[in-house]
Amino acid sequence: MNIQEPEILAYEILTLKDKNFNPENVCIVTGAGSGIGRATAIAAAKNGLRVAGLDINEQEGQKTCRAVESHGGKMTFIRTDLCDDDAVAAAVAQAATLGQIKYLANIAGIQHIDSIENFPMETYDLMQNLMLRAPFLLSKLVIPHMENSDDKIGVIANMSSIHGHICTKHKAVYNLTKFGLRGLSQSISAEGNGSIRSFTVSTGFVKTRLALNQISDQAKLRGINRDEVIENVMLGKSRIKEMMTPIEVANIILFGLSRHATYLIGGDLLFDGGSVLTY
Repeated sequence: MNIQEPEILAYEILTLKDKNFNPENVCIVTGAGSGIGRATAIAAAKNGLRVAGLDINEQEGQKTCRAVESHGGKMTFIRTDLCDDDAVAAAVAQAATLGQIKYLANIAGIQHIDSIENFPMETYDLMQNLMLRAPFLLSKLVIPHMENSDDKIGVIANMSSIHGHICTKHKAVYNLTKFGLRGLSQSISAEGNGSIRSFTVSTGFVKTRLALNQISDQAKLRGINRDEVIENVMLGKSRIKEMMTPIEVANIILFGLSRHATYLIGGDLLFDGGSVLTY
């Protein structure tokens, strides 16, 4: 079975009517250099927002800028090491020069497949810093901008996973961070008084390099072949035997950011093909 990250076509992008979806308002997107982050940057820009795309990979970030422009939007790429507090603060300060920061989408993430007893602690630290500490710090930095906007409204999206609901073996640290992001969204929402709200999106496997690159590791650890990993591990519990595409996830995120999701406060949007809730 051959699965590749798909190209994003114009008709696939959800567009929404929202007065705050305009070029004066900024949406910060992390992990903008690939996968769901790239798709979210494209979708946000297509919906009229000024996008500040953060990623450590300059080449891929600029590629996203070109993709955004090809869909009629505008993105400023800001090369950012999300594990460096000063770099994160500088990125937010630069994003604030583009307009009013109203939205933040924490997408960036990495994966490491290993058992708990063999898991390298330096990788543990990297994953925790990138996937949980950085979203917290970014939220801390952008909330004052949101509170100082004219309507005092702001929204923070955090990319969780079915691994923020259930745990599978050899993904302990990934599981921890995804459960943690759900707690972060609920905590932001508890303090936001309905004006600053946050939510998570939880999906199964998506056609991204992050997912595709782990197939070989899963096959080795489980003693099965690549096709068996895709069919039995990645899609085994899903009622839909097809991975989601990055733009399908990005559309969910944009809905959550919009006025159409005003009552989505601390909630989780679970789009998993039935993996978690059906048996």
